[in-house]
Amino acid sequence: MSNKHNAREAILDTASRLFFTQGYHATGLNQIIKDSDSPKGSLYYYFPHGKEELVLTCINRTSEMVSQNLRHYVEGEDSPAQAVQNFILSMAREAEESSFEGLVPFSFWVAVETSCVSNELRTACQCVFKDWQDVIAQRLMKDGMQEEAAVGKATVVVSLFEGALLLALTCRNVQPLVAAAESIPAILV
Repeated sequence: MSNKHNAREAILDTASRLFFTQGYHATGLNQIIKDSDSPKGSLYYYFPHGKEELVLTCINRTSEMVSQNLRHYVEGEDSPAQAVQNFILSMAREAEESSFEGLVPFSFWVAVETSCVSNELRTACQCVFKDWQDVIAQRLMKDGMQEEAAVGKATVVVSLFEGALLLALTCRNVQPLVAAAESIPAILV
């Protein structure tokens, strides 16, 4: 991997972590530069439009990582309910293994805090939730569910795991994630 690619990835890793842990408005570009050990010019080289471009890249990157993980479960399990349960339980394991430092619900900082910054960021956040819902809805339809029901149930599932993750992190306890996972079969009937 080239140094240029490493610098860009270091900036993105650091920016994502800071945006997720302290919020969009509380995270300054100088802190991202300092914490990523990157020269100031490299941040502006990779993200010439500044903070909004950087957060948009972080949003899209995070969305793709979660979508890939969700797709992995949805495509690898016999039933959609088992897939979503295993996905949520994997979040619970990750939360425990990172002492609740490695995960933050997407909605916690992105959808709420950045949707008032610009229409572009609000649209990006809407696309994230829609992408995750689509992964689940497509599997439900593949298994015979009508589109309207599949989309509705997928929306409930995404809301459930985002909310359960917020509760788990706030309480520093995986019980809300386990409870959410246990309720999935009743939702996806």
